[in-house]
Amino acid sequence: MKKRALAALLLLAAAMWGAYLLGGAAGRRFSSAGFPPSGAVQADSPEAPLSDLEWDAMISALSKASIAYPGRVGIYLKDLRTGRTWAYQPDRLFPSASLIKVPIMAAVFDKIARGEMSLEARIRLTGKDRRGGSGSLKWAREGTSLSVMELLYKMITESDNTAAQMIIDHVGYSYLEHAFRKIGMVYTNITPEGMSLTSGRVARENYTTPREMALLLDRIYAGAMIDSGSSQLMLDLMKHNKGRTRLRKGLPIGWEIGHKTGLLRRSCHDVGVVFSPRGDYIIAVLTGDVPSYASAKTFIARMAKLTYGYYNIDASYASAGRSRNSDSI
Repeated sequence: MKKRALAALLLLAAAMWGAYLLGGAAGRRFSSAGFPPSGAVQADSPEAPLSDLEWDAMISALSKASIAYPGRVGIYLKDLRTGRTWAYQPDRLFPSASLIKVPIMAAVFDKIARGEMSLEARIRLTGKDRRGGSGSLKWAREGTSLSVMELLYKMITESDNTAAQMIIDHVGYSYLEHAFRKIGMVYTNITPEGMSLTSGRVARENYTTPREMALLLDRIYAGAMIDSGSSQLMLDLMKHNKGRTRLRKGLPIGWEIGHKTGLLRRSCHDVGVVFSPRGDYIIAVLTGDVPSYASAKTFIARMAKLTYGYYNIDASYASAGRSRNSDSI
């Protein structure tokens, strides 16, 4: 199944980049053939967006749950159909953990767009690149050669730490820091110490904020991160994320989500774009100094479930759901 999914993405990548390189009328024909910009909002959606009453009830429930959680919390929510936003401690710094892999992916696509790298370029696994934790590449034989596309796929869908390190070693920390600033990330940083998988504190941590992660997803969704082809591929990669907890837990049947999780050094996060019948939306939930990872995962899943309830097709939810919002999932 994993091989089929990767093969499909590789074919999609080849087709999209071929059309991108052709440009002009050929590129436009490709777009009209079934690959619209990532952020194409369905203006003719038959389902009404959230009313003011529903929106206010939803953020009231989210706010109460955020205040009650016994750890540091930061949330950013944006309705991509109406433009409404709500945030709780959106500029608080959190250890980014594996969320850092999303701006790394964007930085790689920026390099590709400038002709300095290609999705087909191959990188060999060396002993210094091998990392524990998430991902299957830690078991691969030294000298194994993988394409940039294969590494991006593993880095995002499996949160593969070895794939991430192979990419970092190939492009360099200085390039990534520069690329992060270029794509508009002010507080998000990357350091060798921050990429360590130790559970203890490190001298120079990787940090990010809920607002910056949400704005990065917003630009990807809108087709404005590097270019529309790059944005579409990044969003497609996040849709293949294999995690089934946190934001994905309880996702209604038929809905899609493109997201990325992170968990390290008492921080637990999930950020994503949710595609719902009443409009797409971005939700970024970051937690720190958590009492346990299990409690943090449950808290993030609860935030997700609250939003799913309001964005589902159920007009009575706003009035009937107030009493249910206090229930644990």
